[in-house]
Amino acid sequence: MPKRISPEEANDLLQQGYTYVDVRSEAEFEACHPAGAVNIPFMHRSAAGMTPNPLFIEAFETAFPPESKIVLGCAGGNRSLKAAQLLEATGREDLVECRTGFGGARDAAGQVIEKGWQDSGLPCEVGQPPQRSWEAVRSKLPSR
Repeated sequence: MPKRISPEEANDLLQQGYTYVDVRSEAEFEACHPAGAVNIPFMHRSAAGMTPNPLFIEAFETAFPPESKIVLGCAGGNRSLKAAQLLEATGREDLVECRTGFGGARDAAGQVIEKGWQDSGLPCEVGQPPQRSWEAVRSKLPSR
């Protein structure tokens, strides 16, 4: 089970050299994300709903050598937890997961029960950074 941490703890780790990998969709990432984050979607949004990204593991392994220190985050902690579990199953270490994601952990009624990255007042940015967007990561895959 991956270690689950708060946004504040995640921010502290970024100051120590960890990289934040945002596993939300391209559109979610573009709207706003933690400053400095890299986008590798765990799922893609389409008219049919959410579908798994078949390139997730390959993209992650291409972008980050095994010794990389990574914080995984999503919107509310569900996708990033699943991504962390999948990556740990491949032998990855030095992974932690931001349990509340960008938008906060919510109860069954949709009410925020623990603040996420954005509501915690941590550094954010918008857009698709040239070297950190999904398109940039995907373009470096050997299969592309």
